[in-house]
Amino acid sequence: MAPPTLRPSASFGSDTSIQVHQPPDIVTLTHLRWDFVFQRPQHLLTRCARRHRVFVIEEPVIDDGPPRLDVSVRQHGIHVVVPRFPARPSGESAALQAQLLRGFFREHRIADYVLWYYTPMAMEFTRDLTPRAVVYDCMDELSAFAGAPAAMREREQELLARADVVFTGGQTLYESKRHSHPNVHAFPSSVDIDHFARGRAKQPDPDDQAHIPHPRLGFFGVVDERMDLDLLRRLAAARPDWHLVIVGPVVKIDPSVLPVAANIHYLGPKQYDELPSYLAGWDVALLPFARNDATRFISPTRTP
Repeated sequence: MAPPTLRPSASFGSDTSIQVHQPPDIVTLTHLRWDFVFQRPQHLLTRCARRHRVFVIEEPVIDDGPPRLDVSVRQHGIHVVVPRFPARPSGESAALQAQLLRGFFREHRIADYVLWYYTPMAMEFTRDLTPRAVVYDCMDELSAFAGAPAAMREREQELLARADVVFTGGQTLYESKRHSHPNVHAFPSSVDIDHFARGRAKQPDPDDQAHIPHPRLGFFGVVDERMDLDLLRRLAAARPDWHLVIVGPVVKIDPSVLPVAANIHYLGPKQYDELPSYLAGWDVALLPFARNDATRFISPTRTP
């Protein structure tokens, strides 16, 4: 893989205490909550944190209190930053986020850094930053998701024009983006082998799964517009002796539209460390995704 062309680093004010041989900080702009689901960003950034300071800037939370950044330190010393401020027009919101971010950079002496984007919408408040390099890790075609901002495609073009390197979460997405930038690389997600190998060992069932009869057909992941709910409904009706176990949060769809049957069991979100114990009790693992705009470019981690 060809290394990105690096621009000279700059800062919001000089800091002579920063040595040129220190690894640059990684400042990540993401639409995903760090504590939501442990997935690609968490896997990559916890590895980055072995050598770099890592700051994860999440999307803002609407809050009636004074504008501020809530900062907490997670595993491996990763700083998770949540902007909080009252609702306001998008232009004012972007200006406020930019102002808060400048103050945060000064406070934490972030002067030599890489910007690592998961959402193009973050361009609206990071245009004036001067990073050493810009990485666009394109996990999904976000513009195809339900509720995507109307400006998503425009912001992505702006990000592609600025990025030094672009990674895509799968081959189909690579084919879609490879003519949009001179340095695009297919970077599909892999498997945490040691972690999920635990699911092949016999072990006690989690309490909320122990009562479910076999055979069990299971799914873990986010339940959203990508899931073929009609397929689940028809499968449960056709084979009432099969039990469908759905592990994960319900997002962006009304829970009332989920199919309900005696042999469909929604167990809700689980911690990453808990997943192998659920898998160990399944007879078959499912990937019941629909064929629609939201799934056209995905490369589910569960497939390998």
